[in-house]
Amino acid sequence: MYLLIFWTAANSEEAKKIARELVAKKWVACASIIPEVISLFSWKGKGEEAIEAKVMFKTKKNYFPQILEYIQKHCSYEVPEVLQIAIRDGNPSYLKWMDELLK
Repeated sequence: MYLLIFWTAANSEEAKKIARELVAKKWVACASIIPEVISLFSWKGKGEEAIEAKVMFKTKKNYFPQILEYIQKHCSYEVPEVLQIAIRDGNPSYLKWMDELLK
């Protein structure tokens, strides 16, 4: 099963650093980074607002545990947002390219 993993990084530099490492490990086929998103959330009882970076990883389900553990160890957030969404279908040639990278 293919996955789209959403991760919110503290900033673009952190996003690029960790994304490059996950691509190099061949745990993700591609990482797309939106450099600035505005996030509104509650943290420790206080309303917060932050400019963060959103990352979308394209990968396979069997890599999710390693990706999650790596992000938790290497990102600056105490409780990082890491969410997975199943990819039910897609461009067959893109999925084939992912298969070739993620063996």
